[in-house]
Amino acid sequence: MWGGWQHGAVTRRTSALLLLGLVLLSLNLRPAAVSVGPVLDEVRDGLGMSAAAAGLLTSLPVLAFAGFGAVAPALARRAGIHRVTLGALVAVVAGLAGRVLVDQSAPFLLLSMLALAGMAAANVLLPSLVKLHFPHRVGAVTAMYTTALAIGLTASLVLTVPISEAADSWRVGLGTWAVLALLAALPWLGLIAHDRTPEAAPQTIRFLDVARTPIGWAMALFFGLQSIQAYVVFGWFPTLWRDAGYSATAAGLLVGVVAAVSIPLSLWLPRLVARTSRTALLVLSVIACYPLGYLALLVAPYHLAVPAALLVGTGASIFPVVLTLIGLRSRTPAGTAALSGFTQSAGYLLAGIGPFGFGLIHDLSGGWTVPLLVLLAMLVPLALVAAYAARPAHVEDQLPGVHAAAQ
Repeated sequence: MWGGWQHGAVTRRTSALLLLGLVLLSLNLRPAAVSVGPVLDEVRDGLGMSAAAAGLLTSLPVLAFAGFGAVAPALARRAGIHRVTLGALVAVVAGLAGRVLVDQSAPFLLLSMLALAGMAAANVLLPSLVKLHFPHRVGAVTAMYTTALAIGLTASLVLTVPISEAADSWRVGLGTWAVLALLAALPWLGLIAHDRTPEAAPQTIRFLDVARTPIGWAMALFFGLQSIQAYVVFGWFPTLWRDAGYSATAAGLLVGVVAAVSIPLSLWLPRLVARTSRTALLVLSVIACYPLGYLALLVAPYHLAVPAALLVGTGASIFPVVLTLIGLRSRTPAGTAALSGFTQSAGYLLAGIGPFGFGLIHDLSGGWTVPLLVLLAMLVPLALVAAYAARPAHVEDQLPGVHAAAQ
C-alpha cells in the first residue's frame, strides 16, 4: 500500500494513536507561521533586524508551503508517510527551539525556514493520511484535525503576547510553541514502526500529473484565492481596525475573533461537505459571508467591527472545506497526496501576492476603501472556481491510464 503502511497492523489502539497524532500534529501547523507576527517589533529590536529581513520573514511561510509542500508526497513515497511526518515535526521542534537561542537575524531566518518547512510538509501530508487510514470517514476526521488547526492558529495569535509579557521575554513566548511541537511528535514515534518500503506499489499519480487535470487547477485556484482573502485579513486587518480607532490590543482581539469563529465551524463544515449532495450551495453560502463582512467595514469600520469580524471569520472557514474536498476529489491515498501537494503548493504561491498587493493598493489609495473593493471583486473568481471544484470529480479519472490502476 502507498506510504508503506501495513494495514493488518491497524488495531483499535493504533487507530486511537493515529487520531491523537493527527490532532496534535494539526495543533502545530500554524504557530510556526503566525506566532512571530504579534511580537515582530520585539523580535526586530532584539535581533537588530532590518526592514528587509522582517519583510523576508513574513514571506517565508509562502515560500515554505510552495517549495517544501511540493516535495512532501515524493518523500513520503520513498521513506514512508509516517516517518516523513515525524521528520517534519522534528524540523518544527528544532526550528522553533533553535531560533529563540540565536542573536542574529540570519540564523533566526534560517531556523524559521526549517520550522516552516516541517510545517509545510506535514500540512500537505495530512489529507493523504486521512485518506489512507480513514477512507470512509474523511469528513469526520478532517473535521477533527481542522478544528485542532483552528485552535492552534487562534492560540498562537492570542497567547504569544501574554506569555511573552508574563516572562518579560519574546523568546519565551515563541519558544513555548516548540514544547507543544515536541509533545506532538510522541505519538508518531509509535507509528513509524508500521512504515516499510513499498515493494510493488508504484505511485499511480504524481505531483506534475495533477497539473494536467481540470480538477487539479480548479482546486489550486480555489485554495489560492481563498488563501489570499485569509492572508490579507490576518496580515492587514489589525492595522485597518487600529486606523478605525481601536487600540492595538483591541484590534488584535478582533483578529482573534476572526480566527476563533472557525473553531466550531471547522468541526461542523467538513462533516456536512462529506454528506451533502448540494456541495456547491454550501460552499457558496460560506463564501457569501465575506462580502457581507467587507460591506460592514466599508459602511462603519468601528461600530460594525464585531459583526464584520464574525462574518469574515465565517467566510474564512472555507479553508477546512477545501481540505475536505482534497480527500473527496481523489480516489486513492496516492492521488490525495499528489492533489494535496499541487493544490497547496500552487495555491500558496498564488496567495503570496495577496498581502503585498493589498498593502500596495492601500499605500497608493491612501485608505481602506479601494483595497476592500478589490477584495470584494476577487470574490467573483473565487466563487466560480469553488462552484466547479464542488462538482463531483476525481483527479484519477481525468488522467488516462490512471483510473484503472486506482481501482
